[in-house]
Amino acid sequence: MQRDLDRLVTEEFDVLVVGGGIFGVATAWEAINRGLSVALIEAHDFVHATSANCFKVIHGGVRYMQHGDVPRVRSSVAERSTFLRVAPHLATPLPIVVPTYGKGKEGKAFLSTGMFAYEMLTADRNRGIADKQRHIPGHTTFSREETLEQFPWLETDELTGAVLFYDAQMYSPERLGLAFALSAAKEGAALANYVAAKEFIRDGDSVTGVVAEDRLTGDRLKIRAKTVVNAAGPWAERLLDDAPNLSLKHASTFSRDAWFLVRRPWVSELSLAVQARTKDPDALLARSARHLFVVPWRGHTLIGVWHVVTDVHPDEVTVPDADLEGFLDELNWACPGLDIKLDEVGAWNAGLVLFGENTDGGDDLSYGKRSRLIDHSVEHGVEGLLTLIGVRYTTARGEAERALNLVEKKLGRRPAKSMTKQRVLVGGDISDYGKHQRTVADALGCDPQDPTARSLAANYGSRFLSVLKAADTKSVLPNTHVLEAEVRYVCRHEMATRLEDIVMRRTEIADGCHPGDECLEYVAGIAAEELGWDQQRKNSEIEMTNRALEYRRYRRVGAKSEA
Repeated sequence: MQRDLDRLVTEEFDVLVVGGGIFGVATAWEAINRGLSVALIEAHDFVHATSANCFKVIHGGVRYMQHGDVPRVRSSVAERSTFLRVAPHLATPLPIVVPTYGKGKEGKAFLSTGMFAYEMLTADRNRGIADKQRHIPGHTTFSREETLEQFPWLETDELTGAVLFYDAQMYSPERLGLAFALSAAKEGAALANYVAAKEFIRDGDSVTGVVAEDRLTGDRLKIRAKTVVNAAGPWAERLLDDAPNLSLKHASTFSRDAWFLVRRPWVSELSLAVQARTKDPDALLARSARHLFVVPWRGHTLIGVWHVVTDVHPDEVTVPDADLEGFLDELNWACPGLDIKLDEVGAWNAGLVLFGENTDGGDDLSYGKRSRLIDHSVEHGVEGLLTLIGVRYTTARGEAERALNLVEKKLGRRPAKSMTKQRVLVGGDISDYGKHQRTVADALGCDPQDPTARSLAANYGSRFLSVLKAADTKSVLPNTHVLEAEVRYVCRHEMATRLEDIVMRRTEIADGCHPGDECLEYVAGIAAEELGWDQQRKNSEIEMTNRALEYRRYRRVGAKSEA
């Protein structure tokens, strides 16, 4: 995957995608699979904003059972199955325990019955998934004693036990999104990061491309296409607002979805769902409150998600310490045995997601149910432009399919059958993940559970040998479990353009913490060799990466909690 700007300005494409989040890269992958010529531009780096900051859960739609929304349950499970099928190195089943108290809607029998109904509706959830390690099992129940064996500090009053069900977890949302981009590029798509769309090119009542800016040089580019898909997430409507007569008649509502990472290993291999303070007013059959989730991930603990309706600019999303303290207060109220302190928060993650309609200051929020796909020929009488604003990472591939059906009709073609439900992404050619892990460990001469082997097996999948060939050494970087070869590989083959791309998205260098000055200096030196940076650029990249890490509260490696 190379950043070829000459190609962007010399070709006319069938489809130009604006935005390199998960919805954008999934759209590019869907389009290239239909035999269309495709370009994609991203103003920052691929999968850097909302997509990177999601809670890493691939939702199977169990919550929509409470809404009686069977179609959405079915589509969510189908998309979860697709991720497990096409990217088995980056998606895995996630066991979640829901404690039950008393009787009625809070009780074990009620919840277990709901799970049974859910599983009957989704009996085909494992169809076509070759590796049985990636199958989603049915639910089970725990007795009171079994529940307390797993989580001895749970509130015991009226505790009757728990229900264990399975969803799925992403190993890395950034790498999973990148797999879509790499796959599209491999098939001929022209992709470029750090290229920002500035305005639409108009020919009468048609959009025929965009004027863009190379953010690394300031150069202006004219990129022409028969159709443009505006998939810029929370930036999408702002791009429309800057264009004559393209503002949406009904502006979207966005929420800052936030969660945080605690540098404390979780006590179990099982995730925990605890009831929070807010309710879901749209649910037909709901427990007394929504759930917060406590999830193990790479030796850390992830806790979330909190929603705050906001009109903040997407470039200015932040989670102040005061908000984190409020989140911790709610979590420790819901689960006093955790007793997590602010000092233990290793990093926060947040992004803007499409949300439901809510009254100002409301506590019990109505959550967004559907992505938005706007045909501007219907909305504004302007041909050649679609806008796609997605709700959940899980639904991106399905929404891309829906968008491309409309694109093909506009191109005068009969919509082709989607191939992306079955076609394996780059790195995903793995039928037995356990065997794959052992093969990677053998190549490194270590145990399969060694962090370097685990990381290499998951992040690069079946391409791991290509990574190892990028350097003559198998040495790891200071204060990390990341190979020097990985840095060279992502610079050469994965369009890592800035130091921040390498440290925060392509590799696990910033795996829950700031890796330290020695590591950043060393990695910047490798990147300078690979990308031709001079000393001034190298110093600038280190400074920008430090700011990005510190902005999100990344604690330095070796820093100890006072808790």
